[in-house]
Amino acid sequence: MDNSPFSPDRFFKNACLFEAALIVVAVVLGWLGAINPFASLQYSDTAIIYGILGTIPLFLLFLLLERLTAKSVVTIRRLLLETLGPGLHRYHWADLFILAAIAGISEEILFRGVIQPWMESSWGLTAGLVGSNLVFGLVHAVTPLYAVLATLVGVYLGLALDYGGERNLLTPIIIHWLYDFLAFLALMRSYRASLVTQNHLNDD
Repeated sequence: MDNSPFSPDRFFKNACLFEAALIVVAVVLGWLGAINPFASLQYSDTAIIYGILGTIPLFLLFLLLERLTAKSVVTIRRLLLETLGPGLHRYHWADLFILAAIAGISEEILFRGVIQPWMESSWGLTAGLVGSNLVFGLVHAVTPLYAVLATLVGVYLGLALDYGGERNLLTPIIIHWLYDFLAFLALMRSYRASLVTQNHLNDD
C-alpha cells in the first residue's frame, strides 16, 4: 500500500495537517525564544493592498520559469508536476484556495513571525533576514536550484514584512497565500493538460 504523503487520495488532508502543524511549531519556538509569533500580525487595508500587488512579481517569475527550457528548471517543473499534480487536479479551486491559505498563514507565522525576528535580535536586521531565509530555502530544497529560488522568495517576503515602514505580518501572508494559490491552479491546469495529451496518445 502506498503510504506516501503525496498519495493523491490523502494529499489534501495530509497537506493541510502538515502546514497547520507549523503554527504549533511557531508557538513552541516563540515560547522558547520569548517571541510572540502574532505580535506583528494586524489587520490593515494597506497591508492587504501591498500583499495583492506584491504577488504579481512572484507569479510573473513563476510564469517565466514555466517557459524556460534549462535542464535544472525543467527538472523542477517535472518534480512538481509528478508530486503535486496527481493530488491537486482532484480538487476544486476552492479547496486549493484553502490549502494555500493554510500554507501562507502557517509558514509566514513560523518564518517571518518567529525565526526572522529571533535571528534579528541576535545578529541584526540584515543577518536575520538572510539567515532566516537560508533556513526557508533549505526546507524547500526539492533541488539545489529550487532551494536558491525559495531563499530569494523568502528574502522578498521578509522585506515585504516591513514594506511601507510598518512591520505587518499580514503583507507576506497575503503574498504567500495568493502566490501558492495561483501556482496550484497553474500546476493543476498543466497536469490536466498532460492527462489529455496522454489519453490522445493512447487512443492513437
